Amino acid sequence: MAKYLKFFTNRIFVTVIWFGLSFFAILKQALHHHINNYQIYKYTFINLVKQIDLYAPQPKFFEDSNHYGPIFGLIIAPFTLFPDIVGSVLWVMANAWILYQAILMLPFTAQQRNAVLLICAHELMTAAFNAQFNPMMTALIVLSYVFIKRKNNFWAAFTIVLGTYVKLYGVVGLAFFFFTDNKLKFILSLVFWGIVLFALPMVMSSPGFVMQSYYDWYMSLAEKNASNAMSTMQDISVMGMIRRIFHYPQLSNLLVLLPGLALFVTAYLRYKSFGQTAYQLLQLSSVLIFTVIFSTGSESPTYIIAFVGVGIWFMNLPRPVTGFEIGLLVFALLVTSLSPSDLFPKFINRQYIKPYALKALPCFIIWLKIVYEILTRKFDRQPVLAAA
Repeated sequence: MAKYLKFFTNRIFVTVIWFGLSFFAILKQALHHHINNYQIYKYTFINLVKQIDLYAPQPKFFEDSNHYGPIFGLIIAPFTLFPDIVGSVLWVMANAWILYQAILMLPFTAQQRNAVLLICAHELMTAAFNAQFNPMMTALIVLSYVFIKRKNNFWAAFTIVLGTYVKLYGVVGLAFFFFTDNKLKFILSLVFWGIVLFALPMVMSSPGFVMQSYYDWYMSLAEKNASNAMSTMQDISVMGMIRRIFHYPQLSNLLVLLPGLALFVTAYLRYKSFGQTAYQLLQLSSVLIFTVIFSTGSESPTYIIAFVGVGIWFMNLPRPVTGFEIGLLVFALLVTSLSPSDLFPKFINRQYIKPYALKALPCFIIWLKIVYEILTRKFDRQPVLAAA
């Protein structure tokens, strides 16, 4: 058994799976010109330069509309220099590479890092299939923790502010604020990057247009949030499950979000464990999963964020793991990761998983388990993990 485990966590094998699945997913989509998300991203930069409303529909070029902040135009800019097929492939592979590097920087052993990559590889392919930004968003959240762990508050602040200005999700990096040993420097770094990254898009456009774009972005997010509850493609969240299972579309998000938030903040009751790596990794897992399962904007490709949290949680468990914990991982792999794919029975996905937003269920159960672990685990009795 150990022989097979060693093979499946071999760095070369895992790296080929990690990048190979994503490459073939986006190549297939690009060759068939099914890269609508990439078109939206591309025109975020073009419209920024030409000072055209970043959030207005442009059916001539793409379906749906942009929901990312103005600075996203600068992130996608280098890829727009290439033909769309090449640019979309490079975009997806860049996302995969950045997340790959972020996971390799986690304070785990080499084998544990490889295992996290392997656990998340299929979910990454789902994001790649849609040319999504979510892998890079995941990396920014992970890096915000990694940089704080490494006492590099300046770059931790950069990842948090950048993620927030692109998709708002990045703000959850502030959950690691109490892990820093120089809070004043961290706050000053947040202010610095907040000003710099707010103004940076103005270099490619104009101050007036960018200021207007931030307001337009707020309005587009408000409209999107209102429409998510009516969509089977989005609101794959705890709220979405309740709405669909109980046929109660008018459910207020706050009735679910506030109890979830109350459970989330109980982690800070263990303030004496803030310096323990095992505690910090549990909190990182909680943040990654919470961000997705309590968001009405969550869709299937968003779950790469939560699934990295699942992988980190599993590899952070005290050894030996229990049968229940292995069962939770298998449940998540089957229902959350594999259910949208051809490897899963289509009938079950179409009749049950998708209509009732059950993709969120395994991650929700694992998140509740994480909350329980944070409150009860004796972190000072665990072996020290590999240095970051």
